[in-house]
Amino acid sequence: MVAKTPDQARASAAPMPMNAPAPTGTSPTGDFTDFLKIIAKSPSLITGYSKLLKAAKFYKGPITDKYTPALQKAFFYAEKERASVNLISPIGRDEFLQQTIALGGIDPGTGAGGGPSKVTSVTKYTSESAKELINSIIQDTLGRKATAAEIKRYTSTLKGIEGKASTVTRYSGSGSNQTQTVSPGINEKQYLVDQIAGTDEGKANKVLGYYETFMNALGGR
Repeated sequence: MVAKTPDQARASAAPMPMNAPAPTGTSPTGDFTDFLKIIAKSPSLITGYSKLLKAAKFYKGPITDKYTPALQKAFFYAEKERASVNLISPIGRDEFLQQTIALGGIDPGTGAGGGPSKVTSVTKYTSESAKELINSIIQDTLGRKATAAEIKRYTSTLKGIEGKASTVTRYSGSGSNQTQTVSPGINEKQYLVDQIAGTDEGKANKVLGYYETFMNALGGR
């Protein structure tokens, strides 16, 4: 028995049988952070996925109910492998792990123990997600909806800073002594506020005052 996927976990914390249908077509980037957050909060999900990842040879550590750096590294590596398959044939995370297990697991030399020492997480904005973010910031800073020209301009801005906004996670050590160092990129919201603050309308509306409030809400980052 394995735990339910995070989407199913929202409705119930009960375990999911191995042959239960898994969601397909999930994004390899956009929802991955949310997926990990749900896993990290549930000991039963952690245990279930540590079993799946170990059976698929992405993870070499002990079965655990603790969200360890070694387990997170295994999640990242499995997601990277799934993403390469997902480009051609959409497949859910559970289904991918089960198929990998059925095929005997991955090459032991490329699993979690010998996986990447650095993982870069990039948020890819779709037209709709970019529009939603831009509208939210324009509404908060200027008190109105964004124009079509602003949506186009700032969507291009978001796509242009994807690399700079990426989060880089580096791993060192091995086994239970593994550590991880997370280096966040620039904050997209903060970046857009800076851009808006520099416009004539932004200056007239004292967007920098909002900016200071925004920064304080982020803890001064």
